[in-house]
Amino acid sequence: MKHKSKHFDVIVVGAGHAGVESVHAAVKLKQRVALVTLDPASLGRMSCNPAIGGIAKGQLVRELDVFGGLMPLISDVSGVQFKLLNLSKGRAVWSPRAQIDKRVYERSAQKALLFHSRLKIFRDEVINVLLIKNKISGVLLRTGQAIHAPTVVLTCGTFLGGLVHIGEQKIQAGRMGEHRAEGITEALESLGIRSGRLKTGTPPRLLRASINWDKTNAVFGDTNPIPFSYSTINFSPPNLPCYHIKTNPECHGVIQKNLFKSPMYSGDITGVGPRYCPSIEDKIHRFVDKESHLLYLEPEWTGSDQIYVNGFSTSLPEKIQLIALREIPALKNVEFLRPGYAIEYSFFPPAQLKSSLESKHIQGLFFAGQINGTSGYEEAAAQGLIAGVNASMYNKNQEPLVLGRDEAYIGVLIDDLITKDTSEPYRMFTSRAEFRLLLRYSNADMRLLEKANRFNLITNRLYDTLHKKLKLTNHTIGGLNGSLSQEEIFNILPQLKTKKPPHPAPAKRFLKRPEVSISSIPKRFFTELNNKDINPLWVREIFLEVETQIKYEGYILRQLKQVERMAKQEHVSIPHDIEYSKINTLSKEAREKLQFVRPETLGQAFRVSGVTPADISVLSVLIYK
Repeated sequence: MKHKSKHFDVIVVGAGHAGVESVHAAVKLKQRVALVTLDPASLGRMSCNPAIGGIAKGQLVRELDVFGGLMPLISDVSGVQFKLLNLSKGRAVWSPRAQIDKRVYERSAQKALLFHSRLKIFRDEVINVLLIKNKISGVLLRTGQAIHAPTVVLTCGTFLGGLVHIGEQKIQAGRMGEHRAEGITEALESLGIRSGRLKTGTPPRLLRASINWDKTNAVFGDTNPIPFSYSTINFSPPNLPCYHIKTNPECHGVIQKNLFKSPMYSGDITGVGPRYCPSIEDKIHRFVDKESHLLYLEPEWTGSDQIYVNGFSTSLPEKIQLIALREIPALKNVEFLRPGYAIEYSFFPPAQLKSSLESKHIQGLFFAGQINGTSGYEEAAAQGLIAGVNASMYNKNQEPLVLGRDEAYIGVLIDDLITKDTSEPYRMFTSRAEFRLLLRYSNADMRLLEKANRFNLITNRLYDTLHKKLKLTNHTIGGLNGSLSQEEIFNILPQLKTKKPPHPAPAKRFLKRPEVSISSIPKRFFTELNNKDINPLWVREIFLEVETQIKYEGYILRQLKQVERMAKQEHVSIPHDIEYSKINTLSKEAREKLQFVRPETLGQAFRVSGVTPADISVLSVLIYK
């Protein structure tokens, strides 16, 4: 379909992970989309680490899959090693992760989008937004061309005023080798939207042939891996190794001696970096008692000569980076393909957004990704999908897709962004979710399937298939109410033979015992799962989910009761025109924070930093008058 005019339904600015998911969601919802990017060849590029998923991030990817996102499927196609993390801990924090072939990932993302009939790509730069009575009507490009649409999604990543730091060297760039974006930050500030500065970084890339691999330790993934996407079948990815090494006191000494040359310590960088993903300078400065830190050597694509040094993010001068790494035996003769660097960039504090990711200042303007102060591919993709869906819902005059903290990690992510202070780049962790036992990676379909179907984000075929999977899960749980015979009980727990013979009892009761696994239960309870039409990958997940629901039943019920209690205040709306600055019975800090954040509900107000239970009591009285 060719566009005869420059009028669209949705304009997406930026083609990183947030932009890709925004475009994909909008075209799926039958919107005509314009994508504006500085370089179409960089669409879907993995600019930093060669991995998808991880602690809590894997849950985000699973949730994206239920909502029809691209990242899960592309990760399954491009993954070279898959692993389920945190297996030594409780199931609330089990998280899938994959090493990725960056080149395959990028090509797959481009193949999925570039030739879509509802999408037109503009190789240009947005320098301003166009408004009619404080509503979006389009954007102005640097070439002077105007593109019109009732909604705009900004997903500019680290490109807004991007400044790369390598020691004293400063390069104006969105990331190394790519132009930064200028003009849009100032334009939005002139409209009353507040901005700030943050910092992130990336490690050096090493030449494979210059590494002594005999002095490294190979690390493989799972032998029976699980995919991210429910649509993936016949899953047999490669299991290519990564390698780990350790820093040493000699390496630390070089860095400690040259800390003053790092722009983070010299005062050149004013933006705050991610506390939970510190640079090697920060690690050595903050943890002086540690003699070593673990580093992972990760190939960036299959057969790659370029090796990513996970754990060695730095902005030291290139020469110092090299000297420090060469103190490690495996890297004694190492050579760089590219040094590590820090990048400082502008962002817009997301407390200025609604829970739909629409601006509270300008109707039809949505923000997603690192422009909201987040860090990570998965956080960006999740926001991108929500923004793309809600821009489409806005155009259709329908209710937005909003997820609660008890429904999804995506809900936790967005709620945190719009209610908490963004003092550093936001990274998702399982500890951020108070209901994490309800938000398991293995039950994303159970939690979100109906909502995905209601918003037309999942195909009828996949909906029917997943619905069948959930019915099988529930039927299997119900079937375990059937009794085990005395002989079956002895087979499961032979130590009971020396005690008083037990009476026949429900299998579910025995499965709750910590020493009993679902594999110990007689196969007669699972005959329906032997159907050849069932994806064998799903059988494993059904077993896991059944076992989890039974063993954790008491804890799950306790969290569900907590959700019920919170729901009473969660959905109490606050008038949008309330003047917090004039409510003298609120604390001064609460007045300032609430006036800036302007929460939509009493539940959101409770989570605003600096707002106390006493302040919430005052607000409740005013609202219920």
